[in-house]
Amino acid sequence: MRRVWLVFACLFFGSPAHALETVRFQLDWMPTGERAALYLGIRKGVFAAEGLNVVVVSGRGSSDALAKLGSGVSDIGTGGLSTLLSAKAGGDLPVTALMPIFTKQPDAIGTLSRNNISTLKDLVGKRVASGPFSSSTPMLPVVLSANGIDPASIKLQRIDPVALSGMLAEGRVDAVVLWTLEAPRYQAVVEAAGLKLIVLPWSDFGFEGYGSTLFASDAFLKAHPETVRKFVRAFMQTYRMAADDPAGAAAAQHDMVPEIDADIARSEWQATLPLVFNEVTTKDGFGTFDKARLAQSWLWVARSQGLDPKSLDPETVVDRSFIPAN
Repeated sequence: MRRVWLVFACLFFGSPAHALETVRFQLDWMPTGERAALYLGIRKGVFAAEGLNVVVVSGRGSSDALAKLGSGVSDIGTGGLSTLLSAKAGGDLPVTALMPIFTKQPDAIGTLSRNNISTLKDLVGKRVASGPFSSSTPMLPVVLSANGIDPASIKLQRIDPVALSGMLAEGRVDAVVLWTLEAPRYQAVVEAAGLKLIVLPWSDFGFEGYGSTLFASDAFLKAHPETVRKFVRAFMQTYRMAADDPAGAAAAQHDMVPEIDADIARSEWQATLPLVFNEVTTKDGFGTFDKARLAQSWLWVARSQGLDPKSLDPETVVDRSFIPAN
C-alpha cells in the first residue's frame, strides 16, 4: 500500500526536477567572477522560485553567444550590445535585447605607474597591446579620435589576451587594452613583480553607452513570453542580492564551478559592480534602456564600423516590456 501511495504522490505532485522549466542560459565567455550573480541566484533558489531550472553554457565571445541564441541552441544569454547592434545593421538576426547589465562601458587602458600615463593623450608614441578579437580593439581608434588623438600616433599590437598582463609587467608594452573588471587579475600579476597597476576607464574620456546586455532568442520570446518575464524578474533580483553579498556570490560560483577561485571571483565581481550600479542606474533605474543613451551606444558602433548611423534604428533592437514595473 505504501508503494502505491508513493507512486500516486509522484504522479499527483510531480518531482521538483520535472516541475521546473529549463532555460538554457548562454554566457558570452567563460564563467569568470563578472558573472557571479547568476550563480548566486541559482544556488539560492531565486530562479527555482520562479519555476525555472537554469542551465549555464559557456561561450567564446559575443558573436558566438548571439549565433547560438539566433539559431535556438540557447534561449537567453549575455553579450555586448555593440555586437548585436552591428549584426542587426548588417542583416536580420533573430535576437532581442531585454535589458542593459552594464550601464557604463568596461573598456579601459591598463598601464604601470612607472610609465607616466595618466590620460589618453599620454599614449602618443607608446606601445599599446590589445587582444585581436576584443570588442574594444575596433573601438579604440574612435575613442582616440574623439579625444583629439591621431590613432596612428600609437603603436598598436594585437597580442594573445593570455599574454597581455605578462607583457605589461615585463615592460614589453607600455599599456594594454582591458576591461575594468579584469583589473584584479592584472593587479595580481604586476604586484608580484613589485609594480603598481593604473587603470584609465574610457568612460572618463567620453565613451558612454551600454555594454554587457541581457538577450533572448526571438523564437523563445515568442513561444515562452511568461518564462522570459519570470527569468528577467529573478535575474534582476539576484543581481541586487549579489551587490549586497559579493562574498556569498563568489562562494556560490566556486561551489558550482570549482575551478573558479572564490577570492578572485569576489574581486572580479566587486570590480564589475560599478558598471552595473552607478549614477546611470540611479537616474534611469536598473534594467532600463534610456532612449538617448541607447542612441549614443549605436553612434559609437556606427563610427567604429564605418556604418551610416541611419542604417539602423536602435529602438528596433530592444524590447522593454519584460522589465517588471517598479
